[in-house]
Amino acid sequence: MTLDYTPAIEQRGGIGRYVRELTAALASLDSEDNYRLFVAGANPDSLPSLPAANFRWRATRLSSRWLARLWHRARLPLPVEAFTGSIDLFHATDFVLPPTLPNTRTLLTVHDLSFLRVPEAASPPLKAYLDAVVPPSVARAGHILADSQATKDDLIALYGCPAEKITVLYCGVDAHFRPIRDPALLRACRRDYGLDGVDYLLSVGTVQPRKNYSRVIQAVAAVRQQGYDLHYAIAGGKGWLEDEMHQTIARLGAHSFVHLLGLVDDADLPALYSGARTLIMASLYEGFGLPVLEAFACGCPVISSDRSSLPEVAGEAALLTDPASTTDLVDAIIALEEQPALRERLVQAGYARAAGFTWQRSAQQLRSIYAALLAG
Repeated sequence: MTLDYTPAIEQRGGIGRYVRELTAALASLDSEDNYRLFVAGANPDSLPSLPAANFRWRATRLSSRWLARLWHRARLPLPVEAFTGSIDLFHATDFVLPPTLPNTRTLLTVHDLSFLRVPEAASPPLKAYLDAVVPPSVARAGHILADSQATKDDLIALYGCPAEKITVLYCGVDAHFRPIRDPALLRACRRDYGLDGVDYLLSVGTVQPRKNYSRVIQAVAAVRQQGYDLHYAIAGGKGWLEDEMHQTIARLGAHSFVHLLGLVDDADLPALYSGARTLIMASLYEGFGLPVLEAFACGCPVISSDRSSLPEVAGEAALLTDPASTTDLVDAIIALEEQPALRERLVQAGYARAAGFTWQRSAQQLRSIYAALLAG
């Protein structure tokens, strides 16, 4: 079996973490089958340690961008086996399936269809690329993994994909996401990210329109006007179409209470969650919503959007709000500030909810899917 490991090397965000964590869990579970990890744009000498003895690298110095040009723009029918050698199954982990030889089984992960559901939230070049390459990848794949039932439903509704061709494979939450109670560690995290001496609300995710950060900033400004001295920290790398958020910050004079932390190291996230008053996940669309589970595991209460996959992930362990309503967000923030019993109930429900999502369980399901595809 060969997995496209490129996102794990190139991306620090959700998809990169998905590939890293799923591969690590697979390695801990299966010491018998042989696996290859395909990486584009890599110097073989600079790759990290392999997760287990039955894993091998298959790398090409051609970047993923160049391969996309060759495969999907020039339509060069060069099979991925030219880089991996002969394989039984290829698992494309990031939306797009490369050309393969006829007898190779194929599995495609589609994380979300945000570029269709919220088209204004994608940069025009990215949307044009995904519009061109995702539909044929979905049509050609032997089987498809969706991160949530919401994404599976979108694949059926928007692409006419047969339901039996799609399996929902949930993400997990890593064991290092746990409550951090050591005051020294919490102080160090606050100091490192410029949050000394403030009570902060937190959002985690790449800065892009569908994360709805502008709406949250407006809500936090309104809460502050009602006498609550809360700050707002956004932990996420630079994305695209950020102007609206920066314009909102400028218009509201919010520079004093909005903290743009940039990309936060995974090792720092548990302390950041543990120190936050609340995680706010007000996205207009998500394929899964990993920060919700991470916050749950760290004992941080969650205010979540009621759209797409988020109610499916949050269950009854979060306050669900309309992400288009500033008033809903304001009311939810104040409710958690004013009602300690509600806060504690959500914290305990969050622990229980997070415990049901593990990468080990996901890897066991994935191994069964691989076996079924190879047997077919």
